[in-house]
Amino acid sequence: MRARAPELRASRQGSGQEATRRPPFERSSSPDTGSAFGIYVHVPFCAARCDYCAFATWTDRDHLMSAYAEACATELGRAAGDDGARAPSSVYVGGGTPSRLPGAELARIVEATEPREGAEVTVECNPEDADPARFRRWHAAGVNRVSFGVQSMVPHVLESLGRRHGTTEVRRAVALASEEGFASVNVDLIVGAAAERDDDLRATLDAVLALEPRPPHVSAYLLTVEPGTPLAHDPARHPDDDASARRYELVDEALTAAGYRWYEVSNWARPGHECRHNRLYWAQGDYRGIGCAAHSHRSGRRFWNVRTPERYIAAVRAGRSPVADEEVLTESQRAFEALALALRTSDGVPAGALPDDPALDGLVERRGDRAVLSVRGRLLANQVTMQLQVPGNLTG
Repeated sequence: MRARAPELRASRQGSGQEATRRPPFERSSSPDTGSAFGIYVHVPFCAARCDYCAFATWTDRDHLMSAYAEACATELGRAAGDDGARAPSSVYVGGGTPSRLPGAELARIVEATEPREGAEVTVECNPEDADPARFRRWHAAGVNRVSFGVQSMVPHVLESLGRRHGTTEVRRAVALASEEGFASVNVDLIVGAAAERDDDLRATLDAVLALEPRPPHVSAYLLTVEPGTPLAHDPARHPDDDASARRYELVDEALTAAGYRWYEVSNWARPGHECRHNRLYWAQGDYRGIGCAAHSHRSGRRFWNVRTPERYIAAVRAGRSPVADEEVLTESQRAFEALALALRTSDGVPAGALPDDPALDGLVERRGDRAVLSVRGRLLANQVTMQLQVPGNLTG
């Protein structure tokens, strides 16, 4: 069955009376019964391409939207018959800009995922796209979580990142998400832009924590320079490592003081609002990617679809698989990857997976039989990962 909040819009569509709602953003992310399985849907359309973006996105393909939604729904129908496929416990629609799709087209895709009862269903949204009619259509289709690409709450920082919204749109979007009954909301931030000062980040954090209602989940990603992007070609705009590290510490301090708990290097949440879909990735779970350039994982086999929307649509229409290539991990590779992913989380790794090495002093905290990254360790997670040792019983 499709996951729907109990306060769906039947009364608005009928008598016009307001549906009864629970208090804003009060959900539980405790897993449902049955094994976890996720579906990721990639939406490649954008109004403008940010200078730092290296994702498979396009600004001149809007004419393909209807055909693309049809192809995604078709691929979902075929995937349902695959060996190992099952009703998802989480669905995540990302991009690109999913909110650029017409509401009916996005709802068509979400409905075709057929999530199980109690599933978490997330859609990414630009703040400027927040609209009551769009949100009602999403909610009716089963969407219960929205992730807003905010990046900053300071105008000159937003301008430097190529973002088109302002703080007014962010405040309106978060309030509207609550009014329309979504169970949870995430705010995405990007930290470390060359145009950003420490005080700018403090202002952003203060503004996010002052949103009404306060978003229960915040993601903060350090700006990275991806090859081939306009940002890569402009060294004057590259982030400073020391400044980025200092600002990460500011984020952690502010959010922790406000009652959020870090549960992955770039993610903080109030209890019960951790993103179930992303936790599936970090636990090395199985998931199916739908759409162009989407990646899938099943029991150590990773495979991914063709990159462009035209090739994807053509393959699905012709009844061919859109899968472009695959790789199969060995047991040793899977064991190491499982540790590397777990290390990024607040659960950490078995203490024996990291040596008692002075080089790790200050980077790792020993908590009983677990080893967990310190704040400084999170900033140097790749360095700590190189020290991981896979127990022999896990390598076969």
